[in-house]
Amino acid sequence: MDKEHALEEMMGKLGDFGRYQGFQFFLHILAAMTAGLHMLSLVTVAAVPEHRCAIMGVDSTNFTESWNSSLVLNAIPLNDHGKLDSCKMYGPNKSLEHCESWVYDTQYYKSSRGIEWDFVCSRRWMGAAAQTAYMFGVVLGSIVLGKLCDAFGRKTVFVWAGILQLLFGTAVAFVNDYYTFISIRFLYGIFGSGSYIAGFVLTMELVGPSRRTLCGVTFQIMFAVGIMLLAGWGYLIDNRFYLQILYALHAVVLLPHWFLMDESPRWLWAQGRARESVAIIEKALKMNGSTEEIDTPALVSQCKATCTKYSEDSPSGAFNLFKTPNMLKKTLIICGCWFANSVVYYGLSLNTGKLNGNPYFITFLLGIVEMPSYIIIMYYLDRIGHRALISTMMLLGGISCLIVAALPHGSTSATGIVMVGKLFISGSYSIIYKYSAELFPTVVRSSGVGLGSMCASVSGALTPLISLLDTLNPKIPTIIFGFLALLSGFSTFFLPETIGRTLPQSIEDGEKFGLGDTCFTNCSGRRMSNASEDIPETMIPLDVTEKKS
Repeated sequence: MDKEHALEEMMGKLGDFGRYQGFQFFLHILAAMTAGLHMLSLVTVAAVPEHRCAIMGVDSTNFTESWNSSLVLNAIPLNDHGKLDSCKMYGPNKSLEHCESWVYDTQYYKSSRGIEWDFVCSRRWMGAAAQTAYMFGVVLGSIVLGKLCDAFGRKTVFVWAGILQLLFGTAVAFVNDYYTFISIRFLYGIFGSGSYIAGFVLTMELVGPSRRTLCGVTFQIMFAVGIMLLAGWGYLIDNRFYLQILYALHAVVLLPHWFLMDESPRWLWAQGRARESVAIIEKALKMNGSTEEIDTPALVSQCKATCTKYSEDSPSGAFNLFKTPNMLKKTLIICGCWFANSVVYYGLSLNTGKLNGNPYFITFLLGIVEMPSYIIIMYYLDRIGHRALISTMMLLGGISCLIVAALPHGSTSATGIVMVGKLFISGSYSIIYKYSAELFPTVVRSSGVGLGSMCASVSGALTPLISLLDTLNPKIPTIIFGFLALLSGFSTFFLPETIGRTLPQSIEDGEKFGLGDTCFTNCSGRRMSNASEDIPETMIPLDVTEKKS
């Protein structure tokens, strides 16, 4: 689309990033912080500490026998790691029996859903199901709220998602029935990341191309800050009810956005609401201290033609991603990357209770260890390229998982390597957002990124279930995570580089884009050919044609 187009000319007057964009961006990224906190809240609220069988006549409600006492050692066998078996005890004639009740080590957790409802042994599926319900809520939310963003506006969805995550986050703390808990967790998941989705779109539609990488990575940083807050509050508050209430109350910071945050000028323009769009740009120019002037009547008169052109030029739809061979290859590989990144990221994040050490400190470290990877990305992404960085980080993340599987279970060295693996996989996860958007042509870019995000949400929902395989062998989940990361990291060798390239606009451009450009033919990432005409990228508001149809 021509850069002289009225909308692009108007947006261009703002510059890539000024005081106005900075203020709006600050409002947007608060949603990433709350999303990280809500997403992993069960790590503390439903934690399952060390446990063993309750011994009748020895343990009681008010008293728990010391774990290393002779009474306990004579009643409970040791497992393969030399620790008390958590699910079996001796019966008559030293026969093994399954526990009917348990006692818990309260050194770190005195109150949690896992303790109240015994998410242990044959009931472990209950804890996994609670997290899976939330993640399936995220899957539905990414589909439904994405459409609502296009229908009713990014700002409206942002604020309403904030209100509903506050309500459902609070309601889930009061529930005493497990299946009602699961149902509310599902609703909580729908809206828990809703403001994040709307805020990310708002930022990408507001800031200039030179700042999109930095802003996208900052969203990931704030998600990690949410994880650190999760750990910090968990350490300070040992009552799961008040802790969940506090987590929910973080959504309050999103409510003033109704008065402070502006709607996306691009979305308003796409809806034919040119006067509102221009008014926001004029406000932004004033806040940025710009002397640029806008011809409002001329812009309003061009708005209808602009919207018509979007409708005529955008035969979008997810089906177009699979119609041609090169597009099919890129779509399958990038969806595999989304799937693998998500399953490894959440697999490492959700299993902190199985690592050696203070679980709150480990969770905090798993958040803070992401920071170096984001610094690396911000510095090297535009120098090295997407393909080289994402493949390297995924391969190193996969190797880290396999090393963990080879180390003694629960050892300090295994904990350290998990941190290294989290560093690499969080880095590749942050790259994939921008890389996906640049691989797909403009007319199906929204569908492509949405499909990838849905794959990530599905794999995130499956992660707790994969973790249950550790009942067969504690190393199985980590080995699965490692091989998925290695397979996906290797597959990215077959994707083209996008740095410094003319981004595809039409379906035909998308099929031609990157043909013959793989790591084996052009590992440097330099342009394969200069034959194509450089057409500056234009950002089309997401799913405009679906809204019109």
